[in-house]
Amino acid sequence: MARFTPPASDEVRARLLLAAREEFAAVGLAGARIERIAAASSSNKAQVFHYFGSKEGLFDALVEQTVTETFDEVPLDTGDLPGYAARLHDAWVRRPWAQRLVTWHRLERAAVAPLQAVVDRNTAAVAEVERAQRAGVLPRAYRPAVLLGLVLHVAAFWSEASPEFDALTAAVVPARRRQVVVDAVTALVGS
Repeated sequence: MARFTPPASDEVRARLLLAAREEFAAVGLAGARIERIAAASSSNKAQVFHYFGSKEGLFDALVEQTVTETFDEVPLDTGDLPGYAARLHDAWVRRPWAQRLVTWHRLERAAVAPLQAVVDRNTAAVAEVERAQRAGVLPRAYRPAVLLGLVLHVAAFWSEASPEFDALTAAVVPARRRQVVVDAVTALVGS
């Protein structure tokens, strides 16, 4: 069954996505309740199904929107991977729900419903890294996808740390956390 997706400017759809962001980031797909999302968006369950087809459709649309916004806000810069990682780190600090949504997607949906738009963006980013490696801009010590993955994970280090680990690094101030990301990626690419 094809999903109906109205224009992004639709106010009801936007309210549903915003309410869903809070709900899904807090409790994931399995724990989320359509009733709470509908109430928080001043809407109703029927609107969720009208716009997204299902709770899973709403979750997938939200994750795709979040990843797309992140890619758009922080475009890959293969000429400056340490700076790119720092800007990505900054984006996750400003938008803490983004990492939580991506984690919930990885845990609950990625194996059964990979999002083609995310796959396409990642594939394009890996191709950019490969071009930079062939041009000698980036080292070839790692395959392109592995190098990009390492950079992404270093950038996400602070936002993905468990509370138990956070307690061990609580004294590291925000500016230093950002610099750690830059330093680690600089060491990784040998700049």
